[in-house]
Amino acid sequence: MRLQLALNVRNLDEAVAYYAKLFNVEPHKRRPGYANFAVDSPPLKLVLFEHPGAAERLNHLGVEVFDPKQITETLNRLDQAGILGDVEQGTTCCHATQDKVWSDEPEGLRWEWYRITDDGPEINAESEGKVCCAKPA
Repeated sequence: MRLQLALNVRNLDEAVAYYAKLFNVEPHKRRPGYANFAVDSPPLKLVLFEHPGAAERLNHLGVEVFDPKQITETLNRLDQAGILGDVEQGTTCCHATQDKVWSDEPEGLRWEWYRITDDGPEINAESEGKVCCAKPA
């Protein structure tokens, strides 16, 4: 399990260069307007969305899990607690296919718990460039 931090950035190239130096790791995935870093130490998935006019730097937070049972357990736990938001199965966005559950905290910050099931899906023309997990700028 590792924490995910998704940020809106003005200039993706500049941000990638900075974070590569900060965490001493190259991006795990890079696409137009999007990059992510899978950092081992500290365990972090850093996601960058190029949104030059975004009102906020923080896009959303998440928890990446690696065991499919953790998604089901989280779904049940959030549902029982009355804070379950959206549930997505086999959704292709952010350049990966994922199962995920969402919860919005009282002040609107979005949290996602997700598991990547395919890290390199084929992207069709309709979904090209679509970054569905990102909060609109």
